[in-house]
Amino acid sequence: MARTLYTIGFAGKTAEQFFTLLKNAGVQKLIDVRENRIGQLSGFAKYPDLAFFLDRIAGIAYSHEPRLAPSPEIRAAYRSTGNWAAYESAFRQLMLERDIPRGLDPADFNGTVAFLCSEPEPEKCHRRIVAEMLSQFLATNGYNIPVIHLTSQINKNKKRKAASPGHAPHDGIAD
Repeated sequence: MARTLYTIGFAGKTAEQFFTLLKNAGVQKLIDVRENRIGQLSGFAKYPDLAFFLDRIAGIAYSHEPRLAPSPEIRAAYRSTGNWAAYESAFRQLMLERDIPRGLDPADFNGTVAFLCSEPEPEKCHRRIVAEMLSQFLATNGYNIPVIHLTSQINKNKKRKAASPGHAPHDGIAD
């Protein structure tokens, strides 16, 4: 079965932009990689509403995989230092300790799947790291799974607040 792995963040997008991006990409399943899926800034991205909207608007299945979220300690360290390289290194180590991606069932990634978090762009978001790790792991098993980051043109034209000390990547927990 053909596979494609997308990532998407909901911050900075309207519900219309968010669901249109997913639908136009042909996403069949969205995997929520936030630790906390209920305390969000965008109401349409809160669980259980998100699962309802995905199904009704675009026929997309929803699942939640908190094992793919950073620990509170990793997020706190990033908030205090703003050191993305240290955050990424610590997160990759945590994924290895959790036996990710090896401990995941490849069947969960059949078809067109998207990882969800809140950051509008993937560069400083753990969903990018998870997607890259999974794609690389599956490549060693003979699968060629491209990773595509869904962003809206509107986000690219707006000035965004860059992650800096005191501003951690959104991690599924509203500050």
